[in-house]
Amino acid sequence: MKINHVGVSGINPYQKQLNKVNGPKKPSGAQADKLEISSAAKEMQGASKILKERQDKIQSLKQQVSSGEYKPNPEGIAKGIVDFYRGK
Repeated sequence: MKINHVGVSGINPYQKQLNKVNGPKKPSGAQADKLEISSAAKEMQGASKILKERQDKIQSLKQQVSSGEYKPNPEGIAKGIVDFYRGK
């Protein structure tokens, strides 16, 4: 009795699976994905750095006040208030 190959011959099931994984190749002229960050987002990233510096300064001032080492400059404070209200 002679038995011939039954079903589809010449197809490697592993090669078929590999083709599914690799998928069709994109043409070389296709554009790649691109990510752009808005200027508002960039400012918010910088704001976190400023916030950290501000917290460090506040912590330093708290330590100076609690230890009695903090000496305010009344002339500098007055000048700062005047400049603020004049819009400088």
